[in-house]
Amino acid sequence: MRQKNETETETQTPEEELESIYQAMRHKLADELLDQIINSSPEFFEELVVNLLVAMGYGGSLHDAGKAIGRSGDGGIDGIIKEDKLGLDAIYIQAKRWEGTVGRPVVQAFVGSLEGVRSRKGVLITTSQFSHDAREYVNRIGMTIVLIDGHELADLMIDHGVGVSPHATYVVKKIDLDYFGGE
Repeated sequence: MRQKNETETETQTPEEELESIYQAMRHKLADELLDQIINSSPEFFEELVVNLLVAMGYGGSLHDAGKAIGRSGDGGIDGIIKEDKLGLDAIYIQAKRWEGTVGRPVVQAFVGSLEGVRSRKGVLITTSQFSHDAREYVNRIGMTIVLIDGHELADLMIDHGVGVSPHATYVVKKIDLDYFGGE
């Protein structure tokens, strides 16, 4: 087995090795993020979701772009965020800090909540995953519902700098052929 690993390493370029190591570190960070989220309070998770959507460019500033409203009797809506900086439309959010699969009945209940506020757009975010049936249902209805599972949530957090901070930066350089008069 050791010989196979050495052979694989010999066939990879240094850039490919670096990319492989980076991806492994990113997957580990994503797993650690999900663990932190699962161990946090429901209120923290709802705030995190709003913070993430603002970091992704929805709404404008955190102060006026969105808010977490989840509480008892919230009608299945945990947050609201402006679709754009002008606030032309609102996107309703439901955040499920679960470990089990989120099925179609939960998604249907969220759709019902959106009907109750006369909205056609929503984001349902979970720390776990969605069933195949839930994803199919969303594709068949006349509303725009985005389902974000735990892995995608962690990736979005990493990509948009929410709950993470830079640890080290490496710049890989190469010869600038233009400098040397090459083509």
